[in-house]
Amino acid sequence: MKRSFAKTLMVTAITSLALGMASTASADDKGCSNASLHGTFAYTSTGTIVAPPEIAGPIAEVGSQTFDGGGGTSATATISTNGSMQPLTIVGTYKVNPDCTGTAALQVSPFGITVHVLFVIIDDGDGFQAMETDNGLVITRVGRKLYPGRAI
Repeated sequence: MKRSFAKTLMVTAITSLALGMASTASADDKGCSNASLHGTFAYTSTGTIVAPPEIAGPIAEVGSQTFDGGGGTSATATISTNGSMQPLTIVGTYKVNPDCTGTAALQVSPFGITVHVLFVIIDDGDGFQAMETDNGLVITRVGRKLYPGRAI
């Protein structure tokens, strides 16, 4: 009887370990790639620039951003910094990880700066949530696909 109990315990332990590893693998690899982020999204950004002091203050931004499904992106937007309005053009690159998170580097004109962004794809590719990761910026961004279910 001891042998049967030990064997059952061993099989249970191995099964539990295998199931635990399988659920971890599927949680980490949701099958996302650059192709998971494609189409045109309406987005808003809000937050604060905290440094450098000469441009510190609240910001709000609204625009449309297109992702090509291959790692390239472009956008047009209007930003309000401390209540002053400015049109923007943005071009950049992005990389999507298998777990549907990703990063982007965006060149922002007319400011001549590159902004780095951390994002997560939501709603099966119909939206994203993001935050800028550069020092001095506390800015979040939310985007929703203009034409859900279609790659436009």
